[in-house]
Amino acid sequence: MATETYSGIREDRPQTFNDAGGSSVDLTDRFKAGCFKAADRTFSQGLQCQQINSMAALLSLEDSAFVVHAPQGCIGCAAMANAGYHVGQAHRDVSIIRNARIIVTNLDEQDIILGGERKLHEAIEVAEEHYHPKMIFVFTSCASGIIGDDIEAVVASVQPDVDAIVVPIHCEGFKSKICASGFDAAFIAIKDYLLPKKRLPTEEGLINLFAPTSVSYKDQVEMERMLEVLGLHANYIPFYSSLERIRRIPAAQASTAICKVFADEFMAELYNEYGIPFSHTVMPIGIRNTDKWLRGIAAIVGKSEKAETYIESEHARVLPEIRRVRERLQGKRVFICGGTGRSFAAAALIEDYGMQLVGLETPTYNADAQIDIDHLNELHGDYVIDVANMQPFEQVNLVKRLKPDVFIGVAAWTAFLGIPTTHVLDMKRPTMGYNGILYLGDKMAERLDNPGFNKKLAAHKHLPYKQSWYDSDPFKFIKPLEA
Repeated sequence: MATETYSGIREDRPQTFNDAGGSSVDLTDRFKAGCFKAADRTFSQGLQCQQINSMAALLSLEDSAFVVHAPQGCIGCAAMANAGYHVGQAHRDVSIIRNARIIVTNLDEQDIILGGERKLHEAIEVAEEHYHPKMIFVFTSCASGIIGDDIEAVVASVQPDVDAIVVPIHCEGFKSKICASGFDAAFIAIKDYLLPKKRLPTEEGLINLFAPTSVSYKDQVEMERMLEVLGLHANYIPFYSSLERIRRIPAAQASTAICKVFADEFMAELYNEYGIPFSHTVMPIGIRNTDKWLRGIAAIVGKSEKAETYIESEHARVLPEIRRVRERLQGKRVFICGGTGRSFAAAALIEDYGMQLVGLETPTYNADAQIDIDHLNELHGDYVIDVANMQPFEQVNLVKRLKPDVFIGVAAWTAFLGIPTTHVLDMKRPTMGYNGILYLGDKMAERLDNPGFNKKLAAHKHLPYKQSWYDSDPFKFIKPLEA
């Protein structure tokens, strides 16, 4: 992703907002009328920074080591990604499961005053000596960005002394409040430092399949199964990938992504740089979205007729099972929380089961999101949207106020309210494609039938909010910015 055409900061996109809340119909009217104003929260609780997304996207690369140029605390965010890496290895039948190879420079007060470039140089050499990788990725941080360490100069000075390709990634957390910017930072670095500078001979049938870390191994298998039906084979990037596979990116016949916000900018840059066409549709969760995803890539490679035949056969297989589960879920009220692509995809999934959407939390609101919101408005009428990067205090207020029958998303907070919950992005379970539809439906039905654990949590564990907060407007801290 060329830095001269895209900065890697998602707020730079026109009509992109990350602080808003209210009725889906009202937000839609304001957005389409051009009256949607940039805002900020005067109080914020918990914010996922872009550094974790840069790190999580790459930590599973087979032949890599990672240097985090930051204070010790910044590396704490890697714990969840590393745990997911453990699970992914187990699912891929790796016999000796290992941790990601991470070194932190541990910037301290003296480094903040005098600079940390010496520490970074030494850390890269240590990574080379200990791990002998093919690639060493250097992640910046708020601290290294504020003190102005010249990361590129350090990389240039150390590169002759190491065999690995050293790749700097500018993912300073203060640069963007939209954590998906971290994915862009990683792809910018991949393009600038790892990809060939010219188009490679096209490998017929090779498809770049870009997938975020929240995709399970079962999801990967499902996507690859669907592509194989079309006579295509996937170059799965960057999760559990390698230097060789990354360098094959310019040889692909086409590109697609499992998440609509994960690699959209990168696929556009691959088209501009190498002429590789791409499909930018939806995350394949639910019948409608899975059909749309498959048709998108089939149209690019001239396999539409074969795709329609396959879709017809898959409908015949899964629709009777969906109807079975639908009898248990019909009319149940749902609140959904996820990333921009996944939250809207999960909302479309409940269409298959006749459920009612009452609330949706998403990190970003933009023109792409509006397409999904229009569809959901047609299905569910008016519901509440919370445009928020984390902000659990708003989420629990809304969930307690709306009283859904089930919550889909990161369940740590809502579970304490006693509401049945199910995860939709835990990197462990299938959620996508025609097979994932059935798993999620059964999972929701089971949680509704067996809510005892969450009810016991609610009886014995209380969230740190007073009743006065639950009685307050959940969006009262969102204030329009001065023009």
